[in-house]
Amino acid sequence: MFRTFLLKYGEIFLKGKNRYMFEDALVEQVKRAVAKCDGEFKVHKSLSRIYVEALGDFDYDELIDALSSVFGVTAICPVLVLEDLGFEQLKEDVVKYIADVHEEKNFTFKVHSKRARKNYPLNSMEMNCEIGGAILDAYPETRVDVHKPDILFYVEIRERIYVYSIIIPGLGGMPVGTGGKAMLLLSGGLDSPVAGYMVSKRGVKLEATYFHAPPYTSERARQKVVDLAQLISKYTGPIKLHVINFTEIQKAIYELCPHDELTIIMRRYMMRIAETIALENNCLGLITGESIGQVASQTMQSLNATNAVCTLPVYRPLIAFDKQDIVAIAEKINTYETSILPYEDCCTIFVAEHPVTKPNVNVIAKHEENLADCIDDMVKRALEEREIVEIE
Repeated sequence: MFRTFLLKYGEIFLKGKNRYMFEDALVEQVKRAVAKCDGEFKVHKSLSRIYVEALGDFDYDELIDALSSVFGVTAICPVLVLEDLGFEQLKEDVVKYIADVHEEKNFTFKVHSKRARKNYPLNSMEMNCEIGGAILDAYPETRVDVHKPDILFYVEIRERIYVYSIIIPGLGGMPVGTGGKAMLLLSGGLDSPVAGYMVSKRGVKLEATYFHAPPYTSERARQKVVDLAQLISKYTGPIKLHVINFTEIQKAIYELCPHDELTIIMRRYMMRIAETIALENNCLGLITGESIGQVASQTMQSLNATNAVCTLPVYRPLIAFDKQDIVAIAEKINTYETSILPYEDCCTIFVAEHPVTKPNVNVIAKHEENLADCIDDMVKRALEEREIVEIE
């Protein structure tokens, strides 16, 4: 019965004179989401509301799934849209709405009316009382509870009349693109896709860099990362994925640097390369999936050592999460099953038996001088030969 959907938003209300910019960005993100659904839809905003109207046949579940993936939407409300044929007709329509939508009638309820048209003959309190009385007369088993009702019936008097009681939670956050752009260091693990999702929820558009090391990492490992980028693009929008061949650099570090510092030094060169790509693409920061103490390269000292090579800020949304926190989000966004596929990651090939956990930045920098004769050319080649995969 529903062909119109009211989308609610939260933080955008706080944006003052700039609010229209965030509303317009949200409308564009909603249009992008519904464009993937079967059917034709009209998306528009009116009086601090965003509506999606189906113009023909459509799949209800598919549409709800698409709208539920849009950052900035806090709730999705399927609404009954009525023309203003008088208040008595409105009461009849609300009673019929309950018959059609709520099979079980043994519930408590409250009516919440709102007049955007102040010339409507009844005020909000009068409408609440009159409509509530009509519901009680039609369904004597119902009861009014103004404090903790089972069901809240909304009646909004606007250019047309909107009636709804179903509220489907959205993701919240801010519309993608309103917070700038950042570069995600994307691997095949659990953490980095979740980190990208979380930063994108704050309105940040993503690009991504993946470090591939053939023949030590297989084509399946690369495809796994592409698949992860595809999964999070449902929420983040299109992603440009930069695939860097890291084999030559990794081997040089292995041959010329202390083995207990391999992970830290490799990580520092990954950050340097990712930052170079980020700056080329107007990104305002780097994003990683690091969490304090999760592995040797993520101690406070290790994070300090990797930060030392960056000029852009490094955003670590998982910094205080434990693994179960991360797994829960990975399951929610459907990346978990892909992330746990047993295809080797670039970082796992040259792992030291006893990696340093409290690296000294000055010592690390001193040992990197062993690479001075070759590393610049290697980094230049890696950047020039990188593959770019457009994830839609």
